[in-house]
Amino acid sequence: MLSLGIRHGFGIFLQPMSMDLQWSRSTFAFAIALQNLVWGLSQPVLGMIADRYGPGRVLGFGSLCYAIGLALMAQSHTGLELALSAGVLIGLGLSGTYTIAIGVVGRAFLPARRSVALGTLSAMGSFGQFLMLPYGQSLIASVGWWWALMVLAVNAVIMLPLSIPLARSKADDAGQCGPMQSVRAALREARRHRGFLLVCLGFFVCGFQVVFISTHLPAYLLDQGMSADTGMRALALIGLANIAGAYLAGLLGARYPKRLLLAGLYLARALIIAAFVCLPVTPTTVYVFSVALGIFWLSTVPLTSGFVAQIFGVQYLSMLFGLVYVGHQIGAFLGGWLGGYVYDSAGSYQPVWLISIALSLIAAVANLLADEREVERLRLALLTA
Repeated sequence: MLSLGIRHGFGIFLQPMSMDLQWSRSTFAFAIALQNLVWGLSQPVLGMIADRYGPGRVLGFGSLCYAIGLALMAQSHTGLELALSAGVLIGLGLSGTYTIAIGVVGRAFLPARRSVALGTLSAMGSFGQFLMLPYGQSLIASVGWWWALMVLAVNAVIMLPLSIPLARSKADDAGQCGPMQSVRAALREARRHRGFLLVCLGFFVCGFQVVFISTHLPAYLLDQGMSADTGMRALALIGLANIAGAYLAGLLGARYPKRLLLAGLYLARALIIAAFVCLPVTPTTVYVFSVALGIFWLSTVPLTSGFVAQIFGVQYLSMLFGLVYVGHQIGAFLGGWLGGYVYDSAGSYQPVWLISIALSLIAAVANLLADEREVERLRLALLTA
């Protein structure tokens, strides 16, 4: 809740920080894009450490990076300082908190309950987004963006004691079938699996859309004559709607093919974004868009992580889902950076909205073609069990 809630609130800092520090939007956008790239590239490594030695220390490391990054973000006066704080440190913080929690939950539940558990986890992350956005906006309005970031840094420290119960033990591999694998064998198996590569492509699109919208939607709405509160409420509504959406995705993922659910999810996103771009921008259309998109916002997470666990088992779930997250975060880097670059170059976000629609259609096709059957190693283990 804390990790994802704070992360989805960075968009409300874009306009006040850029104005006060006389930055272009691409300066702020690049730092957020770098944050997502660092998050993605470090995720497989931290995931492997969590899988082999337990998640507690990784969660503690991530919590400290997150809190220090927020505090230094408030002290940033140049684009380089912002890139190192909001980009590198908070990127490592996110890599060591939110995504590690997905591996912990995935390993702790048997296959029959795993999808629902992951959906519940994603729903709690969305509740954090709903809770922290109004909180962050109220802090900016009352004490300014500098103190708002410092207060959020103190809030991020709360994640540190939450990691202590996991520090001394390694999570059990619930439902793990077959003999233990080496890291090299697990990576080789994933690299050769066509379904894994296709779901990586789909998750790339998810990252592009989520970070473009969470970073640039408040500024886009200000350009359209809306208030800052409208942008904050829009992002908060996305988080609120996804509480139900993510939990529902977990329930459906336990009963229906995940590849079909993911294909339908990306197709729905394409239709929702297309409708928003074509309709006049009013408070009503903004809020309807937010609720509709919110249903599908992080609903990709329980389905995608469940997809990976279903194919390969859970022994290296944190590491393998971390590899999928590399694709997600490369997309996130492009979505965050391209939004600022296109706006500064063309004075409009319209081209990026259109790219988002096209990418959604590509992701729908990719997931439709993905093979989600478990690997031969698990099939043989189940037959001999």
